[in-house]
Amino acid sequence: MNKRLFSGYAIVLIVCFACTRNAITGRNQLSLVPESEMQSMAITQYKQFLSENKVIANPANKDAEMVKRIGGRIAKAITEYYREKGLGDALQGYNWEFNLVENKEINAWCMPGGKVVVYTGILPVTQTEASLAIVLGHEITHAVAGHGRERMSQALLAQGINEVGSAALGKNPQAVNIFKSVYAPTAQLGVLLPNSRKQELEADHYGLIFAAMAGYDPQEAIPFWQRMSKLGGAKPPVFLSDHPADEERIKKLQELMPEALKYYKPLAK
Repeated sequence: MNKRLFSGYAIVLIVCFACTRNAITGRNQLSLVPESEMQSMAITQYKQFLSENKVIANPANKDAEMVKRIGGRIAKAITEYYREKGLGDALQGYNWEFNLVENKEINAWCMPGGKVVVYTGILPVTQTEASLAIVLGHEITHAVAGHGRERMSQALLAQGINEVGSAALGKNPQAVNIFKSVYAPTAQLGVLLPNSRKQELEADHYGLIFAAMAGYDPQEAIPFWQRMSKLGGAKPPVFLSDHPADEERIKKLQELMPEALKYYKPLAK
Protein backbone atom coordinates (compact mmCIF):
# COMPACT_ATOMS: atom_id res chain seq x y z
CA MET A 1 0.00 0.00 0.00
CA ASN A 2 1.21 3.49 -0.82
CA LYS A 3 2.86 4.94 2.29
CA ARG A 4 1.06 8.26 1.94
CA LEU A 5 -2.26 6.50 1.49
CA PHE A 6 -1.61 4.33 4.53
CA SER A 7 -0.80 7.43 6.58
CA GLY A 8 -4.06 8.95 5.41
CA TYR A 9 -6.02 5.91 6.54
CA ALA A 10 -4.21 5.96 9.89
CA ILE A 11 -5.15 9.58 10.46
CA VAL A 12 -8.79 8.88 9.62
CA LEU A 13 -8.85 6.00 12.13
CA ILE A 14 -7.24 8.14 14.83
CA VAL A 15 -9.75 10.93 14.26
CA CYS A 16 -12.67 8.47 14.37
CA PHE A 17 -11.63 6.84 17.64
CA ALA A 18 -10.22 9.92 19.35
CA CYS A 19 -13.26 12.16 18.93
CA THR A 20 -15.48 12.79 21.93
CA ARG A 21 -18.79 14.60 22.13
CA ASN A 22 -18.63 17.70 24.30
CA ALA A 23 -21.30 17.29 26.96
CA ILE A 24 -22.23 20.99 26.95
CA THR A 25 -21.92 22.09 23.32
CA GLY A 26 -22.88 18.71 21.83
CA ARG A 27 -20.12 19.02 19.23
CA ASN A 28 -17.64 16.23 18.46
CA GLN A 29 -14.07 17.24 19.25
CA LEU A 30 -10.71 15.62 18.58
CA SER A 31 -9.32 14.72 21.99
CA LEU A 32 -5.88 13.12 21.94
CA VAL A 33 -4.74 14.90 25.08
CA PRO A 34 -5.74 13.93 28.63
CA GLU A 35 -7.24 16.87 30.52
CA SER A 36 -4.98 16.07 33.48
CA GLU A 37 -1.90 16.63 31.31
CA MET A 38 -3.30 19.88 29.98
CA GLN A 39 -3.87 21.12 33.52
CA SER A 40 -0.41 20.02 34.61
CA MET A 41 1.26 21.96 31.80
CA ALA A 42 -1.01 24.93 32.48
CA ILE A 43 0.13 25.15 36.10
CA THR A 44 3.77 25.21 35.00
CA GLN A 45 3.25 27.85 32.32
CA TYR A 46 0.96 29.96 34.51
CA LYS A 47 3.46 30.08 37.37
CA GLN A 48 6.23 31.00 34.96
CA PHE A 49 4.14 33.79 33.44
CA LEU A 50 3.25 35.27 36.83
CA SER A 51 6.89 35.19 37.92
CA GLU A 52 7.97 37.09 34.81
CA ASN A 53 5.25 39.76 34.83
CA LYS A 54 3.99 42.41 37.22
CA VAL A 55 1.02 40.96 39.04
CA ILE A 56 -1.13 43.49 40.87
CA ALA A 57 -1.49 41.54 44.10
CA ASN A 58 -2.38 44.32 46.54
CA PRO A 59 -5.86 43.36 47.86
CA ALA A 60 -6.57 47.06 48.35
CA ASN A 61 -6.27 47.67 44.61
CA LYS A 62 -9.85 48.08 43.39
CA ASP A 63 -9.17 46.69 39.93
CA ALA A 64 -7.39 43.59 41.23
CA GLU A 65 -10.20 43.04 43.73
CA MET A 66 -12.76 43.47 40.95
CA VAL A 67 -11.08 40.85 38.76
CA LYS A 68 -11.03 38.32 41.60
CA ARG A 69 -14.60 39.09 42.67
CA ILE A 70 -16.09 38.85 39.18
CA GLY A 71 -13.97 35.80 38.39
CA GLY A 72 -15.13 34.06 41.54
CA ARG A 73 -18.76 34.67 40.63
CA ILE A 74 -18.26 33.38 37.09
CA ALA A 75 -16.49 30.27 38.40
CA LYS A 76 -19.35 29.63 40.84
CA ALA A 77 -21.90 30.03 38.05
CA ILE A 78 -20.04 27.59 35.79
CA THR A 79 -19.76 25.05 38.60
CA GLU A 80 -23.50 25.39 39.23
CA TYR A 81 -24.33 25.06 35.52
CA TYR A 82 -22.29 21.87 35.15
CA ARG A 83 -23.69 20.41 38.37
CA GLU A 84 -27.26 21.06 37.23
CA LYS A 85 -26.47 19.20 34.01
CA GLY A 86 -25.05 16.27 35.99
CA LEU A 87 -21.58 17.05 34.64
CA GLY A 88 -19.74 18.15 37.76
CA ASP A 89 -16.93 15.67 37.09
CA ALA A 90 -16.06 17.59 33.93
CA LEU A 91 -14.52 20.31 36.10
CA GLN A 92 -12.37 17.90 38.08
CA GLY A 93 -8.97 19.41 38.83
CA TYR A 94 -10.13 23.00 38.43
CA ASN A 95 -8.45 25.22 40.99
CA TRP A 96 -9.50 28.70 39.97
CA GLU A 97 -7.01 31.58 40.03
CA PHE A 98 -7.68 35.12 38.83
CA ASN A 99 -4.88 37.63 38.49
CA LEU A 100 -4.63 41.16 37.15
CA VAL A 101 -1.34 41.87 35.36
CA GLU A 102 0.02 45.29 34.49
CA ASN A 103 0.22 45.28 30.71
CA LYS A 104 -1.07 47.80 28.16
CA GLU A 105 -2.11 45.05 25.80
CA ILE A 106 -5.87 44.60 25.39
CA ASN A 107 -6.11 40.98 26.37
CA ALA A 108 -7.36 38.33 28.79
CA TRP A 109 -7.00 34.56 28.76
CA CYS A 110 -7.76 31.34 30.63
CA MET A 111 -5.67 28.17 30.73
CA PRO A 112 -6.94 24.66 31.56
CA GLY A 113 -7.78 24.19 35.21
CA GLY A 114 -9.08 27.74 35.58
CA LYS A 115 -5.84 29.74 35.44
CA VAL A 116 -6.98 33.22 34.41
CA VAL A 117 -5.17 36.48 33.69
CA VAL A 118 -6.64 39.89 32.86
CA TYR A 119 -4.39 42.64 31.49
CA THR A 120 -4.88 46.17 32.77
CA GLY A 121 -5.01 47.30 29.13
CA ILE A 122 -8.46 45.81 28.62
CA LEU A 123 -10.09 47.63 31.56
CA PRO A 124 -10.52 50.98 29.75
CA VAL A 125 -12.42 49.06 27.08
CA THR A 126 -14.60 46.94 29.36
CA GLN A 127 -15.46 50.05 31.43
CA THR A 128 -18.15 48.24 33.45
CA GLU A 129 -18.09 45.18 35.69
CA ALA A 130 -20.70 43.51 33.50
CA SER A 131 -18.51 43.92 30.42
CA LEU A 132 -15.53 42.42 32.24
CA ALA A 133 -17.81 39.53 33.22
CA ILE A 134 -18.61 39.05 29.54
CA VAL A 135 -14.89 38.84 28.77
CA LEU A 136 -14.19 36.41 31.60
CA GLY A 137 -17.17 34.25 30.71
CA HIS A 138 -15.96 34.08 27.13
CA GLU A 139 -12.35 33.23 27.96
CA ILE A 140 -13.24 30.68 30.64
CA THR A 141 -15.63 28.96 28.24
CA HIS A 142 -12.69 28.30 25.94
CA ALA A 143 -11.10 26.32 28.77
CA VAL A 144 -14.10 24.42 30.12
CA ALA A 145 -15.33 23.59 26.60
CA GLY A 146 -11.98 21.97 25.81
CA HIS A 147 -11.14 24.30 22.94
CA GLY A 148 -7.44 24.38 23.74
CA ARG A 149 -7.30 20.61 24.08
CA GLU A 150 -9.03 20.31 20.72
CA ARG A 151 -6.61 22.69 19.02
CA MET A 152 -3.63 21.00 20.59
CA SER A 153 -4.90 17.59 19.51
CA GLN A 154 -5.22 18.83 15.94
CA ALA A 155 -1.72 20.27 16.02
CA LEU A 156 -0.27 17.07 17.51
CA LEU A 157 -1.94 15.00 14.82
CA ALA A 158 -0.71 17.35 12.10
CA GLN A 159 2.84 16.85 13.35
CA GLY A 160 2.53 13.10 13.58
CA ILE A 161 2.29 12.87 17.37
CA ASN A 162 -0.65 10.58 18.00
CA GLU A 163 0.40 8.49 20.99
CA VAL A 164 0.10 11.04 23.74
CA GLY A 165 -1.98 9.19 26.30
CA SER A 166 0.77 6.87 27.46
CA ALA A 167 3.40 9.45 28.39
CA ALA A 168 3.43 12.79 30.12
CA LEU A 169 3.10 15.55 27.55
CA GLY A 170 5.10 17.87 29.74
CA LYS A 171 8.17 15.72 29.04
CA ASN A 172 7.73 15.86 25.29
CA PRO A 173 9.51 19.01 23.99
CA GLN A 174 7.49 19.04 20.78
CA ALA A 175 4.23 18.75 22.69
CA VAL A 176 5.27 21.52 25.09
CA ASN A 177 6.02 23.80 22.15
CA ILE A 178 2.58 23.08 20.69
CA PHE A 179 0.99 23.85 24.06
CA LYS A 180 2.81 27.17 24.15
CA SER A 181 1.69 27.97 20.62
CA VAL A 182 -1.92 27.49 21.70
CA TYR A 183 -1.84 28.93 25.20
CA ALA A 184 1.20 31.16 25.58
CA PRO A 185 0.00 34.71 26.32
CA THR A 186 2.11 36.04 23.45
CA ALA A 187 0.86 33.47 20.95
CA GLN A 188 -1.49 34.36 18.16
CA LEU A 189 -4.35 32.08 19.12
CA GLY A 190 -5.48 31.53 15.55
CA VAL A 191 -3.27 28.48 15.08
CA LEU A 192 -6.03 26.44 13.44
CA LEU A 193 -8.39 28.94 11.88
CA PRO A 194 -10.97 26.57 10.33
CA ASN A 195 -12.25 25.54 13.75
CA SER A 196 -11.46 28.68 15.69
CA ARG A 197 -14.48 30.58 14.38
CA LYS A 198 -16.78 27.85 15.67
CA GLN A 199 -14.96 27.85 19.00
CA GLU A 200 -15.27 31.61 19.30
CA LEU A 201 -19.01 31.50 18.74
CA GLU A 202 -19.34 28.73 21.33
CA ALA A 203 -17.39 30.88 23.78
CA ASP A 204 -19.70 33.80 23.06
CA HIS A 205 -22.78 31.62 23.56
CA TYR A 206 -21.89 30.03 26.87
CA GLY A 207 -19.93 33.05 28.06
CA LEU A 208 -23.16 35.04 27.93
CA ILE A 209 -24.97 32.36 29.94
CA PHE A 210 -22.26 32.15 32.60
CA ALA A 211 -22.08 35.93 32.98
CA ALA A 212 -25.86 36.10 33.30
CA MET A 213 -25.91 33.31 35.91
CA ALA A 214 -23.25 35.23 37.85
CA GLY A 215 -25.62 38.22 38.03
CA TYR A 216 -24.25 40.39 35.23
CA ASP A 217 -26.42 41.80 32.46
CA PRO A 218 -25.52 39.86 29.28
CA GLN A 219 -26.79 42.77 27.17
CA GLU A 220 -23.57 44.58 28.06
CA ALA A 221 -21.88 42.32 25.51
CA ILE A 222 -23.24 44.42 22.64
CA PRO A 223 -21.74 47.81 23.60
CA PHE A 224 -18.54 46.09 24.70
CA TRP A 225 -17.99 44.47 21.32
CA GLN A 226 -18.96 47.68 19.60
CA ARG A 227 -16.18 49.41 21.54
CA MET A 228 -13.80 46.61 20.63
CA SER A 229 -14.69 46.94 16.94
CA LYS A 230 -13.54 50.55 17.00
CA LEU A 231 -10.07 49.35 18.05
CA GLY A 232 -9.56 47.38 14.85
CA GLY A 233 -7.45 48.47 11.95
CA ALA A 234 -4.25 47.17 10.40
CA LYS A 235 -3.15 45.57 13.68
CA PRO A 236 -6.09 44.72 15.95
CA PRO A 237 -5.59 43.88 19.63
CA VAL A 238 -4.46 40.33 20.41
CA PHE A 239 -7.86 39.74 21.95
CA LEU A 240 -9.37 40.20 18.48
CA SER A 241 -6.76 38.24 16.56
CA ASP A 242 -8.86 35.14 16.12
CA HIS A 243 -12.39 36.42 16.56
CA PRO A 244 -15.27 36.54 14.07
CA ALA A 245 -15.97 39.74 12.16
CA ASP A 246 -17.52 42.41 14.38
CA GLU A 247 -20.81 42.48 12.46
CA GLU A 248 -21.10 38.68 12.55
CA ARG A 249 -20.38 38.53 16.26
CA ILE A 250 -22.81 41.28 17.26
CA LYS A 251 -25.59 39.80 15.11
CA LYS A 252 -25.07 36.38 16.69
CA LEU A 253 -24.96 37.85 20.20
CA GLN A 254 -28.29 39.55 19.56
CA GLU A 255 -29.74 36.21 18.46
CA LEU A 256 -28.42 34.52 21.61
CA MET A 257 -29.56 37.25 24.00
CA PRO A 258 -33.10 35.94 24.72
CA GLU A 259 -31.64 32.62 25.90
CA ALA A 260 -28.98 34.32 28.05
CA LEU A 261 -31.53 36.63 29.64
CA LYS A 262 -33.44 33.62 30.94
CA TYR A 263 -30.46 32.96 33.23
CA TYR A 264 -30.04 36.56 34.34
CA LYS A 265 -30.71 37.39 37.98
CA PRO A 266 -29.34 40.85 38.84
CA LEU A 267 -27.01 41.09 41.79
CA ALA A 268 -28.58 42.41 44.97
CA LYS A 269 -27.53 45.98 45.65
